[in-house]
Amino acid sequence: MANVVSIDRERSSDVSQSDDLVSRPVLRAEGLSKQYGPVTVLSEVTLDILPGEIHAIIGENGAGKSTFMRLLSGYAEPTAGTVSLAGEEVTFLKPEQAQKAGIVLVHQEILLADGLTVAENLFLGRELMRRGLADDRTMRRLAAEKLSELGCLVSPNALVRDISLADRQLVQIARALLDDYKLVIFDEPTAVLTGEEVERLLGIILQLKDQGAAVLYISHRLDEVQRLADKVTVLRDGKMVGTFPGHTLSQMEMARLMVGRDLAALYPEKSGELIGEVILSVQNLAVPGYAKDISFKAHKGEILGFAGMIGAGRTEVFEGIMGLRPATGTVELNGRTLDVRSPRAGMDAGIGYLTEDRKGKGLLLQERLAPNLTLSALGRFHPGLLMHRRREQTALVDAVNEYDIRLKSFGVNAGQLSGGNQQKLLLAKVLLTNPSVVVIDEPTRGIDIANKAQIYSFIQRLVGEGKACIVISSEMQELIGVCDRILVMREGRITGEVAGDTMTEHNIALLAAGGATATADQGGRP
Repeated sequence: MANVVSIDRERSSDVSQSDDLVSRPVLRAEGLSKQYGPVTVLSEVTLDILPGEIHAIIGENGAGKSTFMRLLSGYAEPTAGTVSLAGEEVTFLKPEQAQKAGIVLVHQEILLADGLTVAENLFLGRELMRRGLADDRTMRRLAAEKLSELGCLVSPNALVRDISLADRQLVQIARALLDDYKLVIFDEPTAVLTGEEVERLLGIILQLKDQGAAVLYISHRLDEVQRLADKVTVLRDGKMVGTFPGHTLSQMEMARLMVGRDLAALYPEKSGELIGEVILSVQNLAVPGYAKDISFKAHKGEILGFAGMIGAGRTEVFEGIMGLRPATGTVELNGRTLDVRSPRAGMDAGIGYLTEDRKGKGLLLQERLAPNLTLSALGRFHPGLLMHRRREQTALVDAVNEYDIRLKSFGVNAGQLSGGNQQKLLLAKVLLTNPSVVVIDEPTRGIDIANKAQIYSFIQRLVGEGKACIVISSEMQELIGVCDRILVMREGRITGEVAGDTMTEHNIALLAAGGATATADQGGRP
């Protein structure tokens, strides 16, 4: 399965139509329901997953997708209903039983041991033995073979803590595919992948289908669902809306079924007429090992995008500007030259930064919401020896209302919120410092389409208030839909700019690959 990087929808749709492939479901869920106390989180879900079929499950956060996945893979027991595997009713009391039966789950969260090698992670808990000792040589060889099939070039001897987030996801997928599988469940598998990695993984999923495996695909990325899915089941508020042939649904139709209403415009109208004077000016910035000769300007009322492949240096540039990495060059904010040597200095100067890794770097997942919100603006809530708890709680209530943060109670921890609500909490946290420039890295990674629309609306509101907003994203359509201008990076340098009629996926891809577009403006806005 190595080196698969293209999607041929017509070819793949033909493969699974033979009578023998559709004769009997690999898995059937009938009337599957789950209650926690008096609360019903999943109600009477019935569907079949066939051999050689990619069956997508879509829905907003809280729709029941994760609950359904947990019931199939042995992480939870249904309150009612049955699960049948190859025609026989089964009950899984723990994940190991589901894995042994041929149901493997590729988790959205990275569940690897940072201090172990890649090979040790692949075989953790199922080590190969020889003469009473771990057969490290064989495990390294098999790990290298499986990683190669996925197009992952990391060494089996590398420590997981030293490899990229994208490679960690591929390692996690490789671990799952070491098992004998009949049904492979992918939960948001491309959330940390971009460009070539995404194409490679989607190609691998199509090959699993071609080999007769059943695939259950859960994703917020409706373009992927549209490209891959033979069938699409839509969940809303824990109930089935229906199951539809994949080729019959547009992305907007999927969105309408998910939220129960039309989303007339996912992207708000752009604010070109609001663009004013320069707020942020960066000249000759260098981040050793990651970027060099970076110069650009961001204007009041402007949404400036940064595009590029993984490793292009986009994130590292802004980590350098924020003092999170050593950097040299000149940074001016509102006409003042900054000496930004720490994140606090950057925030105090008026730059707000939303990290791409909200769970690892942005929020304290095991902490309550109020401390998460106020951490960047402690001076307002901790004027003396004691914390001003009432003021902190008032700020939280205001943020919940202003950013439509959905929660069961104010006492929950940040980790108990959905991905979209975590992102809105992080946005509220950064904006509590009232920055002039807001940098948002991967604004909608891992969140559903309704929350995406809200995030885009919040971004538009920021520039309407006279701020400059910089959006770093791996989704070209997102950048095109939101931004006034897009700078494209490759190998640590800005290779060009697109705006207006030149703002197309084709032109962005050319610049990201090192080419040049015929019409892209290389000079930038004055």
